[in-house]
This record gives sequence, C-alpha cells and structure tokens, in this order.
Amino acid sequence: MEFSKVIKQKSFVSDYHKALLNLWYTSNLVRDRQERIFKRYSIKSQHYNVLRIVRGQHPNPATPGYILEVMIDKGRDLTRLVDKMVKMGLLNRCTHEHNRRMVSITITDKGLDLVEEIQVKLDNMLAETQSLSDEEAVQLSDLLDKLRG
Repeated sequence: MEFSKVIKQKSFVSDYHKALLNLWYTSNLVRDRQERIFKRYSIKSQHYNVLRIVRGQHPNPATPGYILEVMIDKGRDLTRLVDKMVKMGLLNRCTHEHNRRMVSITITDKGLDLVEEIQVKLDNMLAETQSLSDEEAVQLSDLLDKLRG
C-alpha cells in the first residue's frame, strides 16, 4: 500500500521529506517484525547485533572499541549489553592481567548456536516479505548509501 495512504497524509513539505518519513516508517516496521523474533529468546536487536559482530571475529576475540565501531545502533550502553549476554552464557569477557582496562570478548558455543537459530528465523521472515528484485535491492542500498553522504 502506498505510504501516504498508510499514514493518511495527502501532502508533504517535499518529495524528500516524504521519502525520509517513508524510510522511518518502513524501518520501524522491519524492526518490529525482527523484535518479535528476538523476544522469543529474551534478547533485543542490539544483543543480536553484538553477537553477530563477535561471531564475525570468532575464533579471535573482539574488543569493545571494535564492537562500538561497527554496531548498527550505537546509542546503547555496550557494557550493559555485554554484561547481560555474559550472564546468559552467550559471551565471555576477559581482562588482561597486565592491563586491566584491556578487555577481550568472545562468543560461547551457546552464543554461536543462538545466532544460527535466530538467523534461520530472520532469513525465513525476510523471504516471506521480500518484494524487491535483486536489482531493486541494490538500487535501494545505493540510494541509502547516498542519503547518508
């Protein structure tokens, strides 16, 4: 359904303004669909993002600085996110004996299994809702890159 009909708004300040509102609306729609999956595992999208980042470094450890650099949602307190995942048995955190401020984070087998299980569910959700051709997806991605400057 056309965006302007969904939000029941006939006019916009500009086409650019309409596009940004549409992006915001669509982003929230996708986020809400994903959150329903994450909720089943008592995690949030930020936890899943951290798990994927640390898995990407596996078997090598990741540093908090690296995780923050590549996180999608940088507005979260990484220490709290990691603390929760350590308590859940999904991550391990090690401080170095010669420099207590230096921290390494690794993913556990339980964390690896969880990422894989959630990834399958997310892939299924995306397959069910896919409405763009590969060419259109590339174009959209290019336009979003351009939007960010």
